[in-house]
Amino acid sequence: MTQRSRGFRSKTRYKLKKSLRAGRTNPITKKIQTFKEDDMVHIIIDPSVHKGQPHPRFHGKTGKVDEKRGRAYVVTINDGNKAKKLIIRPEHLKIQE
Repeated sequence: MTQRSRGFRSKTRYKLKKSLRAGRTNPITKKIQTFKEDDMVHIIIDPSVHKGQPHPRFHGKTGKVDEKRGRAYVVTINDGNKAKKLIIRPEHLKIQE
């Protein structure tokens, strides 16, 4: 028997699904949005953009922007009791109101 594949996006059929007819799928404003250090952001993965995606286990989590690294941002979150740093592009981030 062959082993089943366990890729980066495995078991995310419903989590990484866009709603039907949501309007423009990839607005440029999501790509050029900027964040300052210490901003609180929500990690909302855009499934149509593969670059700079965090692991799907972090979808829906909230973290703090530490620094800008290239086009991406370093976001610190608490995963249980452990602090983790994620490098995420701005298409997958949303400012917390």
